[in-house]
Amino acid sequence: MKTRDAESVLVTGASGFIGQHLVRRLIERGDRVSCLVRATSRIDELRSSGAQLIVGDATDRAGMERALAESQADVVFHPAGLLKAVRTADFARVNAGGVESVAAACADRAGRPVLIVVSSLAASGPCVGDRPRVEGDSPAPVSAYGRSKLAGELAAARHAGEMEITIVRPPIVFGPDDRGVLEMFRPIARSGLHVVPGREERRVSLIHVADLVALLLLAAEKGERLRPDGAPGQGVYFVAAEHDPTYAELGHAMARALGKKRATVVHIPGPLVRLFGLCGDSLGRVRQRAGWVNSDKMAEALAGSWMCSSAKARAQLGWSPAATLAERLRETAQWYRQAGWL
Repeated sequence: MKTRDAESVLVTGASGFIGQHLVRRLIERGDRVSCLVRATSRIDELRSSGAQLIVGDATDRAGMERALAESQADVVFHPAGLLKAVRTADFARVNAGGVESVAAACADRAGRPVLIVVSSLAASGPCVGDRPRVEGDSPAPVSAYGRSKLAGELAAARHAGEMEITIVRPPIVFGPDDRGVLEMFRPIARSGLHVVPGREERRVSLIHVADLVALLLLAAEKGERLRPDGAPGQGVYFVAAEHDPTYAELGHAMARALGKKRATVVHIPGPLVRLFGLCGDSLGRVRQRAGWVNSDKMAEALAGSWMCSSAKARAQLGWSPAATLAERLRETAQWYRQAGWL
């Protein structure tokens, strides 16, 4: 059996949730890993991992060029991005401007690296009816975050004729170190309550971070690439767990992961959800730090079902999740407890 050759890899946003898991896996398999991190990032674990640390910002073109020169990267993974923001303009600056900076810097190198851009299901938008989103569907984002991620995809596509680029669109990503889904676990752990936005039964796709990382590595190795005049969805992959629960079913699954029989589901009317979002906006402006409850996230929560199909990734890349959604939720709940987060 042929031994895989080690590669030089650059990871942006390496201190973030997805970035940290990706770096660990790359180092485990023997790659030479460089991490682009900001001066304010938490880097203790990255430093101890043996990865090369390069201080910089993905939105800074000169800094990206320096990072590429220092890393001599064969592959660049770009998970860096902004999930929530006090100022809407920050979404465009980071999520669109960052991709443009990274892609342009990669395209200018003599030996152009493969670029894997981590986008989001939010760039595509919610489902139309009950059909999960597929890669060829026309994008229809409903939030500032989603529009910025789509703008990032379009920025990458402008360089499609110059280099190899693949876009991966995960839905909700969860697992160890994640604080977003933690906010859903906490009320269930404390009081058994699971809050569902709106009165309609909406479904949602999720992916465990380890299964997402596995897909990112396959996409870099043998993924379909963007083409200047390619068909809609060419060079793009969705990735999700095998089951798309309703918000209520997800609450019950989280309760079981915590050792409880079930959750008490509380539906919050849409107008009240929007009011909570506005209150979150105001609190974020006062603190100068965006929270998970804000108008942008509440608009997504009320927009419909958020499901995507992994059929293309399964067929083309041979990808499949390594464990069921229920097993992944149990693993995550156990990690939260061991870490003292619950």
